[in-house]
Amino acid sequence: MMNFKYLISVALISFTSCMEVKKENIAVVETSRVEHLPYYDDESFTPKWLEPGSEEERNFHSISDFHLVNQMGDSITQKTFENKIYVTDFFFTICPGICPQMTTNMKMIQEEFKDEPDVLLLSHSVMPSTDSVEVLKEYGEINGVIDNKWHLVTGDKKEIYSLGREQYFVENDLGEPKSIDDFLHTENFLLIDKNKHIRGIYNGLNRASVAQLITDIKTLQEE
Repeated sequence: MMNFKYLISVALISFTSCMEVKKENIAVVETSRVEHLPYYDDESFTPKWLEPGSEEERNFHSISDFHLVNQMGDSITQKTFENKIYVTDFFFTICPGICPQMTTNMKMIQEEFKDEPDVLLLSHSVMPSTDSVEVLKEYGEINGVIDNKWHLVTGDKKEIYSLGREQYFVENDLGEPKSIDDFLHTENFLLIDKNKHIRGIYNGLNRASVAQLITDIKTLQEE
């Protein structure tokens, strides 16, 4: 007759082995990536699966040109982001709620790619009347912003709000029209590729979402 202690030992070994296999399978799922990130062209953020370099991709929605000013007083346009991947968001310096955490998470992205010139960050002030160049400069110094890596921009309010709502689609209030008098406030981060296409939307308050954003940036770098 088989020893009872032996049976317990075998059972424990089998259980441990199963757990190890299960963990390995989870790791594979977590680290697997699609070959190409999807593309987005409206506020529904329905993914479109296009082939990079195709005619369809070339004719797809892209961010139009803009003219803003950063914390250094420099003009910022699409030329600034030529052949660059960038992450963008919308904030204001005196925001007591979501903005501090968004800034912290943007700083994580800055740290991850600080030595990689093809990745930039772009944060638009939604209160340009109070967020002057000087105010943005001070905010950047307090929060460890690297000049020319992470652009904090101000400018014409109408242009900034139009960019947010009509180009980046950062507010997800589907079907609800907004005017310049409706405050633009969102926790979303957007990932923009070198051809100015939107390739991802992420919750800027969620560390797991920001970690996925970092992974997706690396995927775009290899595209």
